[in-house]
Amino acid sequence: MTRNGHPPAPAAFQEMWRDLSPVGRHPGSGGYRRFAWTAADSDCRSWFREQAEARGLAYEVDRNGNQWAWLGDPAAGDAVVTGSHLDSVPDGGAFDGPLGVVSAFAALDELRGRGVEFGKPLGIVNFGDEEGARFGLACVGSRLTAGRLGIAEAHRLTDADGITLPQAMEAAGYDPDAIGADPERLSRIGAFVELHVEQGRALDLNGDRVGIASAIWPHGRWRFDFRGQANHAGTTRLGDRRDPMLSYAETVLAARREARLAGAVATFGKIAVEPNGVNAIPSLVRGWLDSRAADQTTLDAMVTGIEEAAHDFAAEHGVELDVVRESFTPVVEFDHALRDELARILGKEAGLKVPVLGTGAGHDAGILSGTVPTAMLFVRNPTGISHSPAEYAAEDDCVAGVTALADVLEGLARR
Repeated sequence: MTRNGHPPAPAAFQEMWRDLSPVGRHPGSGGYRRFAWTAADSDCRSWFREQAEARGLAYEVDRNGNQWAWLGDPAAGDAVVTGSHLDSVPDGGAFDGPLGVVSAFAALDELRGRGVEFGKPLGIVNFGDEEGARFGLACVGSRLTAGRLGIAEAHRLTDADGITLPQAMEAAGYDPDAIGADPERLSRIGAFVELHVEQGRALDLNGDRVGIASAIWPHGRWRFDFRGQANHAGTTRLGDRRDPMLSYAETVLAARREARLAGAVATFGKIAVEPNGVNAIPSLVRGWLDSRAADQTTLDAMVTGIEEAAHDFAAEHGVELDVVRESFTPVVEFDHALRDELARILGKEAGLKVPVLGTGAGHDAGILSGTVPTAMLFVRNPTGISHSPAEYAAEDDCVAGVTALADVLEGLARR
């Protein structure tokens, strides 16, 4: 809500949302398939550029493919930046990422309508490949920029079709040899605030529209390779089988048990099977584990328990097992001073009741937190569903998020 108690006109937000909504949406599932360096990704990037240029902002793409739109000269330093990402998980929802980008442009429109004079440069960013849906590593664009992903490692990233990240970037018209850490760019940023739909129901359960993030749980991805022996499903006796699917299935159940005991979360959400025939016993079952917990000790103990159980199951069925940690992000405590400033702005100046809550989801803000002061705003998600076509936020809550973001940006960047 605005200070006079009335919501701002949402026309600009609605129009942007309507224009972006069909991009990358699959007609069968209703979900989004906006994967890095694909045609849908290109359309999203074109949309971002159009929004920047329509507002007279200076537009640029950095060496890692992240898009930036600037009001004022970023070289002046101490810039206030907001934004998120536009890519999606397979058959993801409309709000995860895009809500933060659309809200950033809408917040700028709101501030211009207020006649705010900015004393600092204001930036809007779309970070590339945040979800990691294509190459298996989340937050590639921000990791590269922050120096948390090396060039050699990035060049080895490969999608399910064997296409490497450099090949995909080059096909999309970008230079893969130019990627890498960008400390000069990050040194210009005095504060980064990312707005995101809440991926959970904490706000809804408490009746709040907007919240402030306290921290991101430590989380990681582990690949479990169960190797058995391919054989005929109709002629091989049960006792003669070395079936990796059995070990994998038991490990999935073990992960659920370990997570429940730890008060954390563990999910096997992706699987690859060879030879993947209905009438064939698999030779390989490869499953990817996503694990998250409120603290490092709990996460380590849970993953160790899952690995030990998996090795026991593999031995029981005559199966070999390799476990590889593919990515990991330690706990992220957002900048306390910036977090407190957001609470002051929204609480005292805007009169909002704004709770502070943790999250188990990773974000670009978390990657940047080790380099620049970062904070996050969450918008209520009434179902708590995310990474699904059922992901949702009500229009009035989205508008409340835009207003909150505008209040924050005004407080941080006004003259």
